[in-house]
Amino acid sequence: MHSNGKEKVVVEVVAAHNLMPKDGEGSSSAFVEVEFENQRQKTQVKHRDLNPVWNEKLVFHVNDVADLPYRTIEVNVFNERRSNNSRNFLGKVRVSGSTIAREGEEMPQLYTLDKRSLFSHVRGELSLKLYLSTKEEVKQVINGGGSGAVVSGGGGSGGVVSKKNKKMQHQSGNMVVPKQMGSGQENNKLGLGLQNNHGHLKPVEPGPGDIQPVVITTVPGPIIPTSGGGAAVSHHGGVNGGGGGHFRGGFSNDYALKETSPHLGGLNNDKTTSTYDLVEQMQYLYVRIVKARDISVFGGGEVVAEVKLGNYKGITKRVSSGHAEWDQVFAFSKDTIQSSVVEVFVKENNNKDDFLGRVWFDLNEVPKRAPPDSQLAPQWYRMEDKKGDRSNPKCSELMVAIWFGTQADEAFAEAWHSKAANVHFDGLCSIKSKVYLSPKLWYLRVGVIEAQDVLLGDKGSSMNMMRYPELFAKVQVGNQVLRTRIASPTASRSLANPTWNEDLLFVVPEPFEDYLLISVEDRLAPNRDELVGRVILPIGNIERRFDDKFVVSRWFNLETHESKSAVRFASRIHLRASLEGGYHVLDEATMYSSDVRPTAKQLWKPHIGVLEVGILGATNLMPMKIKEGKGGSTDAYCVAKYGQKWVRTRTVVDSLAPKWNEQYTWEVFDPCTVISIGLFDNSRVDKSPTGRDTRIGKIRIRLSTLETDKVYTHAYPLLMLHPSGVKKMGELHLAVRFSCANMFNVLHMYSMPLLPKMHYVQPLSVSQLDGLRYQAMNVVSSRLSRSEPPLGREVVEYMLDHDSHMWSMRKSKANFLRLTSVLSWFVAVTRLVETLMTWRKPVYSTLFLIVFTVLVLVPELIIPCGLLTLATMGMWRYRCRPRHPPHMDTRLSYAESVHPDELDEEFDSFPTNRTAEIVRMRYDRLRSVAGRIQTVVGDMATQGERFQALLSWRDPRATFLFVILCLLAAFGFYLVPIRWVVAFGGWWYLRPPKFRNKLPSSVVCFFKRLPTNADSML
Repeated sequence: MHSNGKEKVVVEVVAAHNLMPKDGEGSSSAFVEVEFENQRQKTQVKHRDLNPVWNEKLVFHVNDVADLPYRTIEVNVFNERRSNNSRNFLGKVRVSGSTIAREGEEMPQLYTLDKRSLFSHVRGELSLKLYLSTKEEVKQVINGGGSGAVVSGGGGSGGVVSKKNKKMQHQSGNMVVPKQMGSGQENNKLGLGLQNNHGHLKPVEPGPGDIQPVVITTVPGPIIPTSGGGAAVSHHGGVNGGGGGHFRGGFSNDYALKETSPHLGGLNNDKTTSTYDLVEQMQYLYVRIVKARDISVFGGGEVVAEVKLGNYKGITKRVSSGHAEWDQVFAFSKDTIQSSVVEVFVKENNNKDDFLGRVWFDLNEVPKRAPPDSQLAPQWYRMEDKKGDRSNPKCSELMVAIWFGTQADEAFAEAWHSKAANVHFDGLCSIKSKVYLSPKLWYLRVGVIEAQDVLLGDKGSSMNMMRYPELFAKVQVGNQVLRTRIASPTASRSLANPTWNEDLLFVVPEPFEDYLLISVEDRLAPNRDELVGRVILPIGNIERRFDDKFVVSRWFNLETHESKSAVRFASRIHLRASLEGGYHVLDEATMYSSDVRPTAKQLWKPHIGVLEVGILGATNLMPMKIKEGKGGSTDAYCVAKYGQKWVRTRTVVDSLAPKWNEQYTWEVFDPCTVISIGLFDNSRVDKSPTGRDTRIGKIRIRLSTLETDKVYTHAYPLLMLHPSGVKKMGELHLAVRFSCANMFNVLHMYSMPLLPKMHYVQPLSVSQLDGLRYQAMNVVSSRLSRSEPPLGREVVEYMLDHDSHMWSMRKSKANFLRLTSVLSWFVAVTRLVETLMTWRKPVYSTLFLIVFTVLVLVPELIIPCGLLTLATMGMWRYRCRPRHPPHMDTRLSYAESVHPDELDEEFDSFPTNRTAEIVRMRYDRLRSVAGRIQTVVGDMATQGERFQALLSWRDPRATFLFVILCLLAAFGFYLVPIRWVVAFGGWWYLRPPKFRNKLPSSVVCFFKRLPTNADSML
């Protein structure tokens, strides 16, 4: 590639997103400075904007295009400080020259801003276009004071740049190699959820003021934890940015829980919002179009009503002119009202410009309504014609009701909202707020006991002389299928009378629409079965039981392949079936359970409290999709699940900072439960929906960690784990309150079993619970997906933690660290005893000996002193108790310093789809970890076998010594009081080092010489 002397490098600075506020007022005045081959230019300053848009082209000379792949482009983002004529660092990017495209092939790339040093506070992304051009010219602008481009000579030594600025520019940084826009599948692997309206990523030219996210890339390589609080540095010498950085030593404030102070209705003593006291009041203009009369349309066509307020238009459904009834409500946010008049037109369906009649209202005359007032009664209004005349008695009339209200209005949930004006008609239903109820789930226990007089099929009869029949029972409920084992032949029973005696469990929902199908089949060959007979039973006719009472078994005739009404002989099967109402059907992980009541309502106890949650809004959301002409956007909605009640907020269209301000209430039956709240991007808003909503994040709140009758207002970080690392997707603002009428009932629940009685009387195995939970999740997801609007399967699975049982090296390390943290108190006590024993602090050792002697002499004080110590510690720690509810912790989850390959393994499908080399490497790593675990387990078994060897006479001399010592010790303990023995033992153990020997004691030496079974292992 040779230079013709005219090619220039063009760096088009498109926009930035989610910058760090640096002006002390929660914002930044950002500008971008680009340096390439001793040339430096900068964009204009965008004042007080954390999401600035520039769309500016910076053009640079190129000395030699052939050397371009070996050059780098330095891009720095700064905040302008007008007070002292200085600037703050907001982030930087180093781009390799090998990624520069030809003109016409350029695509916008989204780069993660990196730190300049370990102590830099940086966040956000920068969108750039880089390409070679022969048309652009280098602009010569002399220092514009921060609002122009400063260009040094084409190949000169630099322009007007201070030494301080040079020093700031020449800091070492991370080289970010962007990836081109690819298919939607590749981007899904990156976990960004970017998609366009057609399900695949396509190059979209951003319009003015648009930001177009593509791919956020980080440098591959293992992450080295730092000791300071800085970022995790890769082997490539860079700093991984990706969503706030990887903090190991310190805790990232970007991932922390933040307390907020919203203007809630109840906290502001606003009587009009007493029923919605955990949300901010939002004013809306409601227009209810009921019906029209006396409409004259030629040919009797269809008519529609159109509500116009400024630039917003809402259109009703089409109805016949002879029966013009709509009964639809339109809601316009008061913040977006741009006119003082609202107009209502009645038009023919095929005529968009002309109208049949019009009614208009002055907004200054519109009344206000606040619940619990009754709904405003609609009134008839005479419409004016095209000339503005209402005096004509033949003019049509329109029944309308118009008022100002809040989100507490009954019409709010079903109203058409002005912010959804661009949503197509089929997607309007999917943006409304709804409340769902999970179906009541039952365990169905089917006991298959035996069968009699089984007649083999034609194929089995022909093969009967050569083999024994392999009979088994198959039970099917809906799409759930379970099989018994193959009946083994016995001497006491014939082959035609097989016996199984197995219980099979299923999950069935109310109402009972499915049938129970039991069939007896013969295994002719592997994967080849023949039906022998079957019986079909309605589930609604099966006996229900609420305790462990005995269920009477029954015989049922099997329908065979040759059964006819004239045949008197029939095969039979012996069954015992019951619907178990005493269990709680687990459809979510036990540790995150939101409801533990039994299925049967007769066994429910009164609720003990009320949980109220105000879903206020979200901020700093990441763009989840690309819309043509708009760049990155998100259509966000919330889903909250507690018990059988699911709630879904309305979808706020095309907003990275949506506000919902919706309040919901749940009855609480157990304080030790968890509410889950997830945030999703609605994919059904587009005209070509992809069908799957993208997850943005999820939080959990355990009710037992909340104080009673206290309102918690916090911004919860939405953290998601992607194959590139942990990333903050935004913040969710909530107001939560747990209230109870009787504190005694709440405290009494702590002494009750967590699960219903039947879980302990007839417990289910762990494998059974796992299988039944998977079945329950399928039943719930299928029922909720049939609602309107549907709650997608991907949403239900994410809320119910369907993949919590999958293997993950990261989770294993995190659980190991949790275990070591729990056992740290034992290590601390051991070190304290060692300090006392070695007399490193003689004063403490002396005091401990005195206390020990007093407790030995007066043993009645041991238990009271121990309990008093625990009570004192609890009261002392009350002052430093947690003030905020827990949230997702990246350090506890071991998500900050996880190896990239371990993340790739966690996101791998099951079964794996990786190459054989990667699977072999991971298998070898797993073998090494299992080898260390195997060694620890073997050491534990060795110590236990040594204890068993004391009396096994495997080593006769050791056992003889132990028996003799036990006899002597028995006489000694009988003659000497126990308190003196304990006192002497304590004094001997805590004797000063002067009287100690560095060699191990005789008891330890004797124990380590005992034999173990390790000698007999291969």
